[in-house]
Amino acid sequence: MTSPLNAPFITAQVDAQVDPDSIAAHMTTLGQQAKAACALMAKASVAVKSAALKRLASLLRENTQALQIDNAKDLDRAQAAGLSGPMLDRLKLSPSVLETCAMGCEQLAAMPDVIGEIMGMKQMPSGIRVGQMRVPIGVFGMIFESRPNVTIEAASLSIKSGNACILRGGSEAIESNKALARLVQQALTENGLPVHAVQLVQTTDREAVSHLIAMPQFVDVIIPRGGKGLIERISRDAKVPVIKHLDGNCHTYIDFPFDLAMAVKVADNAKTHKYSPCNASEGLLVARASAAEFLPAIAAVYAAKGVEMRCCPEAKAMVASVPGAKVLDATEQDWFEEYLAPVISIKVVDGVDAAIAHINHYSSHHTDAILTRDHMHAQQFLREVDSASVMVNTSTRFADGFEYGLGAEIGISTDKFHARGPVGIEGLTSLKYVVLGDGQVRS
Repeated sequence: MTSPLNAPFITAQVDAQVDPDSIAAHMTTLGQQAKAACALMAKASVAVKSAALKRLASLLRENTQALQIDNAKDLDRAQAAGLSGPMLDRLKLSPSVLETCAMGCEQLAAMPDVIGEIMGMKQMPSGIRVGQMRVPIGVFGMIFESRPNVTIEAASLSIKSGNACILRGGSEAIESNKALARLVQQALTENGLPVHAVQLVQTTDREAVSHLIAMPQFVDVIIPRGGKGLIERISRDAKVPVIKHLDGNCHTYIDFPFDLAMAVKVADNAKTHKYSPCNASEGLLVARASAAEFLPAIAAVYAAKGVEMRCCPEAKAMVASVPGAKVLDATEQDWFEEYLAPVISIKVVDGVDAAIAHINHYSSHHTDAILTRDHMHAQQFLREVDSASVMVNTSTRFADGFEYGLGAEIGISTDKFHARGPVGIEGLTSLKYVVLGDGQVRS
């Protein structure tokens, strides 16, 4: 039997060479194919979509070793190009990453299908009944960097939500993305779904992005997922609506009163569990009444893990004497910074009001957390912090579609329209009004 990673009918779809002089024609073809596929996906049954997702999960597990071979090509090229540790971490398709992708597919398959759901049905004085039906968006374009697992997250959510998608990953992950896309297309075709429901842009030429974000006749929404420069460019130049977040400057605030052991554990996890994700805490705020007890304790943990601390003068005085501590004076820019590295800014504040004011001014409105034993402070923080995810007594690292029970996420939006926070199935749908009558006419 032909290996799924070399299946001829899939290779023809995914590995076609793109003439640099015909990128516009290639992107138009992808758009036309996606538009045709989305009409078929919109009417696909729950059973068929679930079967495709379960098959994709099986294929990921069956091909873990082969996928790592393709991934190694990308990793070797990235290392030779001098990519940093956190960027290499984002690029890696470890067995655990692939298992998480497979579990996400299965979780999505098991979830209720929201497509066709009718809500808010009301009887009007005229006798008509008016409600809203949830429907697929249609075609979305996904532009992402580094993380090849995004190929599976985007594809699985697209299948579940009855959409078609065009994926354009970063050049640093091209071999990994091609291998994953082949498996997605195999799962689609084996279950009678259109192979063009998920398409990967084959060229790494940036000109392809310029065309993808300017095809409103084919693409209904663009979702960029990557560095701030990429997202700013897409937001500026797109002729298609964009769901975005620019960066992840997340905060953990240690309130008074607080539980020391819990605060140290959570603040450690929020920063050091992984440095590269957008939900890692980049800023640590500490109530003045808690600082003398908390700061030396957390500084010892950070020092042991090599985390550089950029501190306000008051915080610096409390952590500078901790053995092995790397301490610098914080600048104004540090309060805005998304480090994606073993670096954290630390500031002592008067209390919860000052913490909220700092977060609302400096944060990227992604995810912010309070660690407290004061219920009223917790409620105030939830109400007043203007972020897509606001947390009490837990790590900002939980701001994730899989952890939120969405099965997977297409990204985390800091926009306020349409979708906010981790974007799962519902974020890839729209609502249309449905009206039911029995011969009524308007008088």
